[in-house]
Amino acid sequence: MIKLVNVSKRYPGGHEALSNVSCQLAKGEMAFLTGRSGAGKSTLLKLITLVERTTRGEVVLDGQNLSRMRRRQIPYLRRKIGMVFQDHNLLYDKTVFDNVALPLIIAGEHHAETGRRVRAALDKVGLLGREKEYPVTLSTGEQQRVGIARAVINRPPVLLADEPTGNLDPDLSREIMELFESFNNIGTTVLIATHDLELIKQLPHRLLILHQGRLVADSTTEDLLQTA
Repeated sequence: MIKLVNVSKRYPGGHEALSNVSCQLAKGEMAFLTGRSGAGKSTLLKLITLVERTTRGEVVLDGQNLSRMRRRQIPYLRRKIGMVFQDHNLLYDKTVFDNVALPLIIAGEHHAETGRRVRAALDKVGLLGREKEYPVTLSTGEQQRVGIARAVINRPPVLLADEPTGNLDPDLSREIMELFESFNNIGTTVLIATHDLELIKQLPHRLLILHQGRLVADSTTEDLLQTA
């Protein structure tokens, strides 16, 4: 589903955020991408969503070589990807319903279908009945759930998350990770960038470790426990 082949990313000024990274996630797999701040985690996610393009190497998503993708094709690519951010990126002057519905509205979905799918997504994240509220009335954890509902509203085959629990306490962090696991259990490919080693030690999934832009380990969280 996601394949990186000898990927490097050099920014203007000479900083090389990623260097010769190769890895592959199968369809329906869930993995964590970890490493210290500045290791290249966010850059890698940006390459998958074509926010950035590689300097060298190839990124392949669902059989499509992204290095050959034209600008006009990018919006269609992004419909295959749900993206969750640390700071939620919610519209605070819009209701929960409108925030979650935004991708469907942009895609021109029929109003009745939009309503049905928004309520289904909110039900999945435990916020059914809160659609008329505004984000400012919600807790930080609930705001993150709204962000997740918005990310999955298009039923994307791939779900990416960049430090989704960075602002949450340990109990809420575990609840959010369980949500990601629930989507993975129905076949969604999930890749989560996080530096929270204590949290991911509790979850038995594949572990990709970046250090100074290089992939230095491809193992499992069980291996991390054995070497701790």
